Amino acid sequence: MLSGVPSLDAGLFALAGLLVGSFINVVVYRLPKMLERRWAAECAESSGATPNEQAPFNLMVPRSRCNHCGHPISWHENIPIASYLYLGGKCSVCASPISVRYPLVEALTGGLFFFCGWVFGANATGVVWSVFSAMLLTLALIDWDTTLLPDDITLPLLWLGLVAAALQWTPTGLNSALWGAVAGYLSLWSIYWGFKITTGKEGMGYGDFKLFAALGAWFGWQALIPLILIASIAGAVVGLAMKFTSGLREGGYIPFGPFLAMAGYAVLVLGPETVRSLAGI
Repeated sequence: MLSGVPSLDAGLFALAGLLVGSFINVVVYRLPKMLERRWAAECAESSGATPNEQAPFNLMVPRSRCNHCGHPISWHENIPIASYLYLGGKCSVCASPISVRYPLVEALTGGLFFFCGWVFGANATGVVWSVFSAMLLTLALIDWDTTLLPDDITLPLLWLGLVAAALQWTPTGLNSALWGAVAGYLSLWSIYWGFKITTGKEGMGYGDFKLFAALGAWFGWQALIPLILIASIAGAVVGLAMKFTSGLREGGYIPFGPFLAMAGYAVLVLGPETVRSLAGI
């Protein structure tokens, strides 16, 4: 899919990706906590109790702070990648280590945006695939950390895929995108209930159904089998590696969302036709 020399547009996309990656770090940390607050308030309301008054907490408020000493992060300490390197990976006040995942997420998002700008150009197609990449990465990280795939992201990702197909911003026709979403959801929904009826256990969450439906909307129903094959193989390999290294969490499970995301990136980079050909479909 790649050809030619990277353009200025691709560089600008990469710069935007670095900034978006910094915001993704905020979303990954704060959104699950926001959901917990929302659920607690809803439970209190349904039980007739008065919800506890809490300070505002959303994606913008309060300011980002050091998790160890509470030092407010200044603007010059929040420049993607550069600030991490300048600070030596430590808080400027208490010298507590800053997770290397922050600059890695920023770099990965910048790379994904660069790819979209290079391959698709500075147009609606390049923009929507960049948004797709950012939302998919956010979901993968949240699911890995919390085993949650929030509707706040999965459903907009699904609808954006359908809208992009309808506006011809993606090569997936609307008919293929629609049935991709339907088949994606129903396929994992059927597996979930078959497994639960057979074993009495839940093998996956409803968020996985919605994420797979979203991938179907973006790539079409024809890509569903390669997507699930890639995700399943990747999940099995990582799961076995974690088992042998005693890295599995309590209960011996790993979330499936990150591997669905991995499959989505594989199809994005290689192209649906190439992936189907490699899978023999």
